[in-house]
Amino acid sequence: MRYVKIPRDRVAVLVGAEGSVKNEIESHGVALDIDSQTGDVAIQGDDALAELDAEQVIRAIGRGFSPPHALRLFRENHYFELLDMRDFVGKKSKDVHRIAGRVIGKNGRTRMAIEEATGVNLSVYGTTVGIIGDARGVDAAVQAVEMLLNGADHATVYRFLQREKQRIKLEEFGLR
Repeated sequence: MRYVKIPRDRVAVLVGAEGSVKNEIESHGVALDIDSQTGDVAIQGDDALAELDAEQVIRAIGRGFSPPHALRLFRENHYFELLDMRDFVGKKSKDVHRIAGRVIGKNGRTRMAIEEATGVNLSVYGTTVGIIGDARGVDAAVQAVEMLLNGADHATVYRFLQREKQRIKLEEFGLR
């Protein structure tokens, strides 16, 4: 049995309309017990791997991902990475808010550029940045986000993303 705590405002998203998201997760061989008052979720299953996969999906939903994006974690070769912005700027809310703005960019441009270049889904929620995608895309996206969190210019990050996009395409076609 595994336990996960998610923010209370994300419990309704986890349950879904008429329990649809909960049912989808449970269809992968686990049973969920969700406490809507505290946000505690108990995951029980016969297969430890199914429990671990369900835990990752629930964590992703708890960190701001939509259910369709989080459910990608049940696929082979899809991973979830979570970066805490406080590790880069400290605990001051003002600094976390500023650095989150750098990751999102004006009108979401930076976030969209990272997603488009690497094929990942990105979520900035609270003090964290979550990334879901395949191994190559997640690695590149983590590097790009860390560059931003460490203060790199946006232009530098965009150039890095362009190179990574080309590298990923070449690897897909077996040219590298």
